[in-house]
Amino acid sequence: MTAKPDKTAPLFWLLFAGGGTASAMLLPAMVFVTGVAVPAGWVAEDDLMALIGNPLTRLVVVSLVFLFLFHWAHRFRYALVDLGFGGLGKQAWLFYGTALAGTGLAGLAALRL
Repeated sequence: MTAKPDKTAPLFWLLFAGGGTASAMLLPAMVFVTGVAVPAGWVAEDDLMALIGNPLTRLVVVSLVFLFLFHWAHRFRYALVDLGFGGLGKQAWLFYGTALAGTGLAGLAALRL
C-alpha cells in the first residue's frame, strides 16, 4: 500500500519561497530606512509615519511579516528534521502556529499605529 501524496506541500513550499525572496529583497531596505535613514535624518520621521498611516501600507507590512515568519518556520522545521529531531508532523503545528501568532501580533500592532 502506497502513501497518498501530500497535496498541501506545494503551498507550503510556495510560501517558503515567497518569504525567502521577500526577506532577501525587501528586508534590507526596510532595515536601512528604519534603522539608518530615519535616525540619520535622511528621511523625516513624519514622512515615514504618513506612509505607515496608509491602511494599504499596513496590510503590505503585515503580509511581509507573515512571509518572513513563515519562511523562518519552514526552514527551522526542516533543519530540525535534517538534524534528526523527530518526524515532520510532530513539530509542524508549533512552528507554523508561531508564525501565525507573530502575524497576528503584527496585525494588532499595525492597527494601533
